[in-house]
Amino acid sequence: MFFQQILNRCLTVSTGFLLSLFTLTANAAELSYYLSSTDNYAAQISKPSQVLGFGVGERHLRHDQLLDYMSQLAGQSERIKLTEFGRTYQQRKQVLLTISSPENLAKLDSTLTNRQNNKVSDDDPLVVWLGYSVHGDEISGAHASMLVAYHLAASQSDEVKQWLDDMVIVIEPSVNPDGMDRFANWVTTFRSHSANSDPNHIEHNQSWPTGRTNHYWFDLNRDWLLLSQVESVNRLKMYHQYQPNVLGDFHEMGANSSYFFQPGIPTRTNPLTPAKNVELTQKLAEFHAKALDEEQRLYYTQESFDDFYYGKGSTYPDVNGAVGILFEQASSRGMQQDTVNGLLTFEYGIKNQLLTSFSTLRGAWQQRGALAEYRETFYESGLKAAKKEKYAGYLFTESDDNTRLNLFLSKLAQHQIEVFPLSEDFRLNNRVFSAEHSYFVPLAQRQYRLIQALFTKQTEFADNTFYDVSGWTLPLAMNIDVSQVARTWGLKLLNKAWQQKAKQTSELEGAAYAYAIEWQDYLAPKLLNKLLAKGLQVKVATKSFSNLDAETEQTFASGTLLIAAGIQQQGDWFNILKAESDALALPVFPINTGLTINGIDLGSQSFKLIEPAKVLLIGGYGVSQYEAGEIRYYLDQELEIPVSIVDKQRLSKLNFDDYSHIVMVDGHYDDLSKSVTKRLSNWLHRGGVVFAQKRAAKWLADKELLQASFATKEQLDQLFDTDNLSYQDKQGLTARKRIAGTIFNAEIDTSHPLAFGFKSNNLPVFKNSSLIMNKPKVPFSTVAKFGQSPLLSGYADENLVNRLAHNASLVAHNVGRGRVVATTENYTFRGYWQGTAKILANTLFFATAFDVAAKSK
Repeated sequence: MFFQQILNRCLTVSTGFLLSLFTLTANAAELSYYLSSTDNYAAQISKPSQVLGFGVGERHLRHDQLLDYMSQLAGQSERIKLTEFGRTYQQRKQVLLTISSPENLAKLDSTLTNRQNNKVSDDDPLVVWLGYSVHGDEISGAHASMLVAYHLAASQSDEVKQWLDDMVIVIEPSVNPDGMDRFANWVTTFRSHSANSDPNHIEHNQSWPTGRTNHYWFDLNRDWLLLSQVESVNRLKMYHQYQPNVLGDFHEMGANSSYFFQPGIPTRTNPLTPAKNVELTQKLAEFHAKALDEEQRLYYTQESFDDFYYGKGSTYPDVNGAVGILFEQASSRGMQQDTVNGLLTFEYGIKNQLLTSFSTLRGAWQQRGALAEYRETFYESGLKAAKKEKYAGYLFTESDDNTRLNLFLSKLAQHQIEVFPLSEDFRLNNRVFSAEHSYFVPLAQRQYRLIQALFTKQTEFADNTFYDVSGWTLPLAMNIDVSQVARTWGLKLLNKAWQQKAKQTSELEGAAYAYAIEWQDYLAPKLLNKLLAKGLQVKVATKSFSNLDAETEQTFASGTLLIAAGIQQQGDWFNILKAESDALALPVFPINTGLTINGIDLGSQSFKLIEPAKVLLIGGYGVSQYEAGEIRYYLDQELEIPVSIVDKQRLSKLNFDDYSHIVMVDGHYDDLSKSVTKRLSNWLHRGGVVFAQKRAAKWLADKELLQASFATKEQLDQLFDTDNLSYQDKQGLTARKRIAGTIFNAEIDTSHPLAFGFKSNNLPVFKNSSLIMNKPKVPFSTVAKFGQSPLLSGYADENLVNRLAHNASLVAHNVGRGRVVATTENYTFRGYWQGTAKILANTLFFATAFDVAAKSK
C-alpha cells in the first residue's frame, strides 16, 4: 500500500515541471543549492569551495582533492576521526571518516569491542555506514560525501546533534579511488567550455577500460563476499570492526532512469535474509520517499534490482545482522546530458545522493531501537536455526594443494567464520579425513547464515530472474572437497580456531642429481615462472615416475617439474631454486639417481623442456574488460607473469612472433580484418598458442581455426515452447534462456597435459553464458566435458542443462605446429575461481606437451 502511494504521488507531478527539475542554473554548485541554509554552520569549518577553489559539482574531483578536503575537515572538527585503512593497487589511500559526538569518539574503541563481542547495551550508539561510488564512474556519490561530512561537522542544528549523540556515522567517501580518478580524468579531458549535453559526445562515452572498475578491471561491488581484490580485503577488516546496523550503498545507473532505492523485487530476496530485514528496509524507504517528495524528484522501488547475491555492498550487510540499502541515481556521465526526463545535470544527481544520505541517517535514528534489536535477534535466531538443521556442520579436506586450502581458510576467517582443525583422523561415510589436512565448520556459530550462503548448493528458486549470479558456492569455486556432517560423535577438534601460520624454509641441500617439484600446489606455476625467468632449465614429466627416498618409494604424478643438475647453464641455479621455493613455501624433493624404480627415467623423452611464456592479451573496445581483467590479475598478481595488453585495433601493426601465447576473452572479434586473421592463422601454424574463451572461441571456430561447432540461437530457441505463452510471460522466458552465473560439473581427462595438477576427474566450472560447444569429432581433443546431470549450484533451465549434457567444456588440438585451447566457461571468474585457474597456467607452460592432430585450413 505504501509503495502504491509513492507511485501515485510521482504520477501527479506534471511532465513540464519535471523537465525543469532536471535543469539547473549556472549557480547550482553553490552550497545553498545543496543545503537549505548556511546560517547555522560553524564558521571555523571549511566549506568545500574554500578548499577546492570551486563549488561542488562544477568539476569532477580527483581522489586526492576529495581526500584533501576530508583531511582538512577532520583536522578542524572534534566530531570527526579520519582513518587510513589501506592502499589500492595504484597506492591511493583508502579512508574512513568516523563522525559522532566527541564523547562517543572518546570511547569508540570500547564501543567497537563491545559490538565485536556481542555485548551491546541500550546506551551504545547505533552505527550507520555510508559508502559512495564503488563504481568509479558513478561519481555523484563521492561528491555528495563531502557535503554530508561538512553538514555533520559544521551544523549546529538540534537534529544533527541528536544524530551524533545516538549514532556513529561512518563515511567511505570513495570505495574505488583508482576507478574514480580514471573517470574524472576522462571527463576533465573531454568536457567543453560550453556545456555539451549531447549523449553522443565523447565526454559521456568512455574508452576501454571504463572508470567503473578498479586497477585490475574488477567490479568491486561484486567482491564483498569473494575478497579477491586488495580494496575489498582492506575494507572488510573495517566493516567487521564497526559491524554497522545500516549500510547505504550509493550508485548511478542509466541516464534515462530516475532514482531507485530499496527494497528491490520482493521475490528476489535471498531466503536466508530474515523478513524483519525487509520490513526495516521498507520503513527506511518511507524517509527516502519523503525527502524526494519534498523536492518533487522522480524515484521508484521494488523493480530491476534484487537482494539475492550476498557479495554486493547493499547485500553483504543483510547476511551480517544489518540492513543494506542500494541507491541508484540516473547518471549524467559528465557535466550534463539530455535524457527522456529533460536535461540531467551533475549537480542534480549529487543532490539526490545527498538527500537520501540524510534520509538514511534520519530514518536510522528514528528506527534505532528496532535496528539495534534486529541485530541482536539476527544472531540469536541464526543459532536457533543452526540447531534445527539435520546436520551439524561442514567437513572439508585438501591434501595436495596446501596453498589453495589456506586461501580457502583465509577467506572464511576474513568473514569471521570459525573453522577448527581436526585433532584426530575422522571416518565419515567409509572415508577417512586425515587430521593433518581436514577442518570442520560448525553451523552453530554467529555466522550461521553466512556459512550457509557460502556452502549451500541451491538449484531451485522461487524467482529465476537474477540481476547477478545465482551460484557462487565457495568450496566449488576453489575446488575444495566438502561433506555435511550429520553427527559429530567421534569428531575430535582442536580447541583453537584456525589461524594463518608463518611460512617455513626448507633444509634443501645442493648435492642431488635432480630436483622435483609437484604441480598440484596453486603456486607451482608461479615458482616455475620465476625459475624460467632466471634462466633455469626445467622439464615437465608427461608420465608418472617413482624413486626411492631413504628406502621409501616416492611417486610423482604427471605434471611434476624436474630440475636436472646436469643440464643447468646458470651458475647459481641451486641457490635460485632454494630461495624461490622457500619464498613460496613450496617443497622441493631431491632425487639422487636418474634411474627410477617405476615409470619413466629422468633422461626419458617423456620429460618435455618448458619454454618461458610471452603472453599477449587482446583488449580494447568490444572485449570484456571484466574477463580481460580477471586473466590479467591471475597472470600478473598471482603468477607474476608479465602480460602485454594490446588493443585489437593495433593488431595489424604487431609482429605476432614476438609472443608465444595469445589470450582472447569474451568479446566481439568480427571487426578484425582479413589480414589480421590470416596473420594470426599463420602464427598459429608456425607454433603459436591461443587460449580463447566464450565468444572468442566461437570466432575461432567460425574462422576454422578451432575444430568445434556451437549450438545456434535458433537451436536453443527451439528448446522452449512458446505456443501457450502470453505477453506477460516474455520476461520469464528470457530469464529461462539465460545462464547468468551457474556452477556445473565438468568431467576432465586428468591424463591430458592441460589437466596436470588435477587428481579428481570431476571439476566444478563456472558458466555465465548460454554458449554451448558441441563435443568435437576430433579424437582426444575434448579435455573436459559435461556429464549427464552437470548442474551443481545456481539456476539453469532444465532444457539448457539437458542440451549442455555430454558436450564440451574444454577443447584443445593442434593447428599446424601450434595449439588452440578453447572453452565456453570462465576459469578465472572474479578472481576467486582458484579451482580452475590452473588450466590457464597449464596452457602457458604445457601446451606443446600434447599432440592432437586436427584438419584445418
